[in-house]
Amino acid sequence: MHEDKEPVLPLGSFLFPRIFQAFRMAIQPTKLLLAFLALTAVCLTGRVMDLNKTVVVAPSGLTELDEYVSASPQVDEHIRLFGETGERTGVFSTLWHFGAKRFHSAVLGIPRRDSLGIFADIAACFAALGWAFTYHPVYSVILFAVTLAVMALSGGAICRIAALQFAQGEKPGLVETVRFSAAKFCSFLTAPVTPFAIMAVIGLFIFLLGLIGNIPIVGELSVGLLLPLAFLAAALIAIIVIGTLAGFGLMFPTIAYEDSDCFDAISRAFSYVYAKPWRMGFYTVVAVLYGAICYVFVRFFSFLLLAITHLFLRIGFFDGNRKLTAIWPQPDLTDLLGLTAAQPTNWSTSAAAFLIYVWVLIVVGLMVSFVISFYFSANTIIYALMRNRVDKTALDEIHPSSNNMAGGPESAFQVARPPARDEDGPPPAQEKSE
Repeated sequence: MHEDKEPVLPLGSFLFPRIFQAFRMAIQPTKLLLAFLALTAVCLTGRVMDLNKTVVVAPSGLTELDEYVSASPQVDEHIRLFGETGERTGVFSTLWHFGAKRFHSAVLGIPRRDSLGIFADIAACFAALGWAFTYHPVYSVILFAVTLAVMALSGGAICRIAALQFAQGEKPGLVETVRFSAAKFCSFLTAPVTPFAIMAVIGLFIFLLGLIGNIPIVGELSVGLLLPLAFLAAALIAIIVIGTLAGFGLMFPTIAYEDSDCFDAISRAFSYVYAKPWRMGFYTVVAVLYGAICYVFVRFFSFLLLAITHLFLRIGFFDGNRKLTAIWPQPDLTDLLGLTAAQPTNWSTSAAAFLIYVWVLIVVGLMVSFVISFYFSANTIIYALMRNRVDKTALDEIHPSSNNMAGGPESAFQVARPPARDEDGPPPAQEKSE
């Protein structure tokens, strides 16, 4: 018979150690494959769009983005001075290298306890998005629309796998989880952008009030009289901003756990953040610290894999390893791709260098895929823990897929929900008969 309450265990109130399951869950091949395919799709889209190089680069190597995040940004002057004579690169390439550099710096800042440096790197990443949408709006809208669509499909599938694995110990297949994610694609797609749309609608009132202020005499009086309403609108926007930033990672897991829509995802994310903010913050900090340790380990493992391969190849090559150096430079912990190679001298070395670059790029891509998989897996665990604390929902409870419930074929990821009952009442008749 199903018990009404979970058994009370020693130290059972401490749920945060469950977050440490995220590493084991993140390295599951199905999740890594989904993350790798999503990363490949985004990178290919960015590379194709970068055929049109629009970012101005100074002779010193300083890009528009570097100028934008500097202490005294002068982006327009940078474009005016070097727009005709300077080199150009793509927006995606610029964002990728800038983000990778800042991400690596933030991770290394954790063991140094450089909190100011970590927040500066995070702020710089948000500033990079601002630069992209300000100076390359059309490119950015297209790129981020594709990225959002790809992550909605793959991230939703990863969260569903993580939810079933954490709740029931099951490991569903790739096809089943992609089918679930495709069925809930609209919910996954709209959940992250709906809060921004709501903020834009509320902010429209303040904008209209500013337009009214241009009217002589009546305008300034209207602003003075209606300013409290503008404060109220700004307060609502601030509440949404905090809820979105703090609860953003809970939106996909909500849909994966509850088989619900984007509004339920936003509602639950905001509810959990504001109901228990300190617990949410604590879980997030634990996940970030643990994730940083795991990333360093995975990066070191990737470097060790490449370094060992390069070492034994170097032993086998003759002629002072000049040929090996031409086709594959020695990898470094800070530069796994080894972009400082000598230029190939003929077509065979060029072809070999390209093939080796592709294979090394796959290794690096799998490392980045781990970061994506860990992000979704850890947030899925955090959602389950917060739901347990706020809604008193058992950790092993997960909603079955409505796609299967509608009469579709049985799948490995369909989980039965326990029968409903009152907290202190007798079990349902069906359970009695059993």
